[in-house]
Amino acid sequence: MTSSYSARSRAIEPFHVMALLARANQLQAQGHDVIHLEIGEPDFTTAAPIIAAGQAALAAGHTRYTAARGLPELREAIAGFYAQRYKLAIDPERIMITPGGSGALLLTSGLLVDPGKHWLLADPGYPCNRHFLRLIEGAAQLVPVGPQTRYQLTPELVQRHWDRDSVGALVASPANPTGTVLSRDELAALAASIKARGGHLVVDEIYHGLTYGMDAASALEVDDSAFVLNSFSKYFGMTGWRLGWLVAPPEAVPELEKLAQNLYISAPTMAQHAALACFEPQTLEILEARRAEFGRRRDFLLPALRELGFGIAVEPEGAFYLYADISAFGGDAYRFCQHFLETEHVAFTPGLDFGRHLAGHHVRFAYTQQVPRLEQAVERIARGLQSWAG
Repeated sequence: MTSSYSARSRAIEPFHVMALLARANQLQAQGHDVIHLEIGEPDFTTAAPIIAAGQAALAAGHTRYTAARGLPELREAIAGFYAQRYKLAIDPERIMITPGGSGALLLTSGLLVDPGKHWLLADPGYPCNRHFLRLIEGAAQLVPVGPQTRYQLTPELVQRHWDRDSVGALVASPANPTGTVLSRDELAALAASIKARGGHLVVDEIYHGLTYGMDAASALEVDDSAFVLNSFSKYFGMTGWRLGWLVAPPEAVPELEKLAQNLYISAPTMAQHAALACFEPQTLEILEARRAEFGRRRDFLLPALRELGFGIAVEPEGAFYLYADISAFGGDAYRFCQHFLETEHVAFTPGLDFGRHLAGHHVRFAYTQQVPRLEQAVERIARGLQSWAG
């Protein structure tokens, strides 16, 4: 009986999209052509130089644990990447290599949040953020955000929602599911507001590199004491390799290392060796070409959905998502997603997976398909709208 399991386990909600994904896979198995716009994963395989580096590492016998902080040469390579891309001098000793961005989030929440304390989080936002906080007996204070603030926290919202149990705020730039980016000035203002209250700023920069027509500023440019999470999954296309990193203030590193030793010993060794190839010029050339392709997809899908009547008030500047208001069509988002999956075999994600604020009126499209497939999807959605009863 589930009632005998822990309260923390029962409090963590499942991804609603997983039921839709299971049904999509079932329809595919039955021979239907399903267009997947629900998965937050690049459709490209890992770039060839990275795969080759991973294979070479295996052939060389690099299969043992690394230090909890990760390979020194990988931490140095990441520090070099910050110097090249952001003109920042980051000491490699401040960098922790983690099992995915999730490992970085677990370390940071475990370090900064005591039971009963909380971070401010934008609603809508990535659901695992609040679930990790619940897991460590902390909490997420969800702050409703909308187009007026480009779905991001602001100093005014921090002032309004901060209370005696607040210990920090977690923001994402670019954000999932909205794709919006915080400017350098906005990051600086948020950092100052949180620091004035004795809190910590934690920034999810997992979609850095996937921005269009601009480059995202790092929080480390304006707040050297911020905790910054990043990942090799999105821009670097290494989702299944499970590798990320965390940049932390120097004084936090010994405590983080202790947590890492106990929670997971070290990040996957083969993945760390493979990731060394991420920063080679030939790899970056491949990744930049993929970034341009994502930009083309956004530039097709955004106006196409708007023309059909979807409300996308803020143009996303990064990631590979469109967060769309379906109020013009009536009904609730989950039934809306079910309708298009069953009738037109197009899968996308209900807003319920991203929070509570107007979640039943929103859906997320991931443009992780080539433009011809997106064109097919738009045709099917246009047809499906004719049969949608609301």
